[in-house]
Amino acid sequence: MALVLTEEQELLKQTAREFVQEKSPVAELRRLRDSVDTTGFDAALWKEMAELGWASVVYPEEFGGMDLGCMELGQIFEECGRSLVASPLFSSVVLAGGCVLEGGNETQQKDILTAVAGGERLLALALQEGPHHDPLAVATSAEEAGGGYRLTGTKTFVLDGHVADQLVVVARTSGSAGERAGLTLFLVDAGAAGLSVTRTLMVDGRNASKVELAGVEVERSALIGEVGAGADVLDPVLDRAAALLSAEMVGTLSEAFDRTLEFLKTREQFGVAIGSFQALKHRAAEMFVEIELSRSIVLDALSALDAGAADASALASCAKARCNDTLFQVGNEAVQMFGGIGVTDEEEIGFFMKRARVLQSMLGHSAFHRDRFASLEGY
Repeated sequence: MALVLTEEQELLKQTAREFVQEKSPVAELRRLRDSVDTTGFDAALWKEMAELGWASVVYPEEFGGMDLGCMELGQIFEECGRSLVASPLFSSVVLAGGCVLEGGNETQQKDILTAVAGGERLLALALQEGPHHDPLAVATSAEEAGGGYRLTGTKTFVLDGHVADQLVVVARTSGSAGERAGLTLFLVDAGAAGLSVTRTLMVDGRNASKVELAGVEVERSALIGEVGAGADVLDPVLDRAAALLSAEMVGTLSEAFDRTLEFLKTREQFGVAIGSFQALKHRAAEMFVEIELSRSIVLDALSALDAGAADASALASCAKARCNDTLFQVGNEAVQMFGGIGVTDEEEIGFFMKRARVLQSMLGHSAFHRDRFASLEGY
């Protein structure tokens, strides 16, 4: 598959870069963090993003979308990663919105996706229950009650859950935690009786929530997809999400590297730029090589997903594992090369390392994706 962008994709990437640099530099994340903003992102900025079509890139035209692919959306994510942009693009459009796109009926898709594409509704996916990503380790129960279902359980690490108008909740209608069969997806309104959402602040200043469902009752029309077949909906959604998150990681590690390179050129010791020291040259060269390898696998994964290739799932996991490792390396090296000031709040480079820690765990750490890659390849 081609590992280069088309002219249109390059234009989209450049447009996104200019918008992000002007509207949401890293200083904006600092402002949101320091003010303990109740939303966690700029609602007006999110509206502008939606007006640019960012919330509708991969949605069909009939739902107000642009009907493009992951490759195009990936370019937007990469540029957002460069400035550590805080927005519900990933949580609302890719994760929860992706579930509706993949498994929702025509009525659900038209109502929900049209509103999401226009920036008028926010969604969040309530999937994870343990300390680590495991989409099958779901114990939250969904019991039939009064013609509908009663949901009981606890969800952790629900991205932007505290601002979502609706939650896509993954619950178990049969089987035990860890089993593939028996998972079912439900739409739950934010104000539903028995639903409790507690906001938590992560080390990178972003939003996540703990969601508790104490006998939350939903109608049968709240079902997304077939009963017990939720894993079939989640698989392609999480594949796309892993690849797009990897694209964001490429942006984050690329910007961290560029800032470090500039620092090496301007910071002087013993009367010379520290970038002239051979040991630092070698470390910078190694960072560059790892970044380019990561960029290549991400482009391959995005392309495979758009083409519906048989190895798309394996490539998505390969991309996430590779970017996890590279972002860890680049994040650490960047702070070390900046020296003591790199770990202070005065320098923005520390924000990149903190973001790296969260991105590494989000949707699975390296060991999870290596194991998944091996399984998909028959090992």
